[in-house]
Amino acid sequence: MPSFDIVSEVNSMEIENAVNQAKKELANRFDFKGSKAEIVLEKHEIKLTAEDKFKITALEEMVLGKLAKRDVSLKNIERLDPDISPLGHARQIIKIKNGIESEVAKDITAFIRASKIKVTAQIQGQEVRVNGKNRDDLQAAISALRRHDFPVALQFQNFRD
Repeated sequence: MPSFDIVSEVNSMEIENAVNQAKKELANRFDFKGSKAEIVLEKHEIKLTAEDKFKITALEEMVLGKLAKRDVSLKNIERLDPDISPLGHARQIIKIKNGIESEVAKDITAFIRASKIKVTAQIQGQEVRVNGKNRDDLQAAISALRRHDFPVALQFQNFRD
């Protein structure tokens, strides 16, 4: 029985490359010379620190621009509000979302059922498996999912015949 998996993953190497490019730009920009601005990549988040709100927004735009250039979908990026201390120091966290949350997975399965394509969808952890009788139905489901706008970027993997 033909099937495929719907997942939402972010390439960690692309994120690391984007952060490294942003760090290089930070070192070369004259408006950040002598400031204590910093970009730190941890497992699933990017931490930004700067001296004031203006510089933290400039850092955020810099990082998001580099991520977009590296083809990292901004749907998988969650920007938290910057924390600004009374002394003026600012911190911000940008979270990287991997996997499909259960609410979004329910929306995907409901969309597939509502599309009247002869396939079945099952939620399996942080991915959705779609089964069908023939390959044409699965390809119709993929094209319908690509046309619809979901809150996360979707990838289609493990297409089995």
